[in-house]
Amino acid sequence: QVQLVESGGGLGQPGGSLRLSCAASGSILNINNMGWYRQGPGKERELVATITSGGSTNIADSVKGRFTISRDGAKNTVYLQMNSLKPEDTAVYYCKCNARIAVAKWKDFWGQGTQVTVSS
Repeated sequence: QVQLVESGGGLGQPGGSLRLSCAASGSILNINNMGWYRQGPGKERELVATITSGGSTNIADSVKGRFTISRDGAKNTVYLQMNSLKPEDTAVYYCKCNARIAVAKWKDFWGQGTQVTVSS
């Protein structure tokens, strides 16, 4: 139905930057919210940032001022710009979107996850 493909993860230096991208494709009529979540070692999955179709954002306090979320509606793509990286940002980052796949049917979809490791 809907596939989310993430890219841009990898190894980042403390204080450095990485940019994640997530492109949605498939049988999509509309996309409402898009967002990023992460799951660190031994931790539960947590919200990092979300963005609505209108551009309103919600950023977790732990990354506020360092991470920025944006989206390209024409490309069904969401981005996460991560600056001033810290070792505690190490996690698998997952993309999520809420998409309309039929006239009256909305559903949440998840990407496969991309590893971000912050280490010197």
